[in-house]
This record gives sequence, structure tokens and C-alpha cells, in this order.
Amino acid sequence: MNNATVTVADDPAGVWAAGLGTAGVFAFLIVVVWQIAATWRARMLASREEEFKRLAIKYGELLEDNTEILRRYTDELTETRKSVTSMERMMRELD
Repeated sequence: MNNATVTVADDPAGVWAAGLGTAGVFAFLIVVVWQIAATWRARMLASREEEFKRLAIKYGELLEDNTEILRRYTDELTETRKSVTSMERMMRELD
């Protein structure tokens, strides 16, 4: 048997293969991390969009409630003015 040892310097193709393999593994890891980050970011944006939709719906409901309250207040104020006007008229008739 031949007890010769093969070193890296003796096999230039192996050096290139190891270098390309290492670069490929790092490129693969970078792509995986990039995709995980992109997926996380997309989920966060979707969650934020859902929250904005929920807030918009709630704002619309509150706006409708406020409009109804304002309409009632205006109706009551109109009735109160009519009552005050009629009381003033009665007071003037009594004088």
C-alpha cells in the first residue's frame, strides 16, 4: 500500500469544490433567513391591516352613534325651544 498523504495543495479541484460548497451553504442560509424575515414581515403587515380594518369599522359605528345622538339632541332642543316659546307667549298674555 501506498502511505502517501494527499494535501489540499495537491488537489486544486478539491479546493475549488470546497470553496464553492461553502459559498453555496452560506448562500442557502442567507436565502432561508431572508425568506423567514420576509414571511414574518408579511404577517406583521397583514396583522396591522386587519387591525386598521377593525378600527375603521369601529370608527364607523361610533360615528353613526354620534350622528344619532346629535339628531336626538337637536330634536329635543327644538322641542324645548317650542315649549319655551309657548310659555313666553302665555306669560305675555297674562300680563
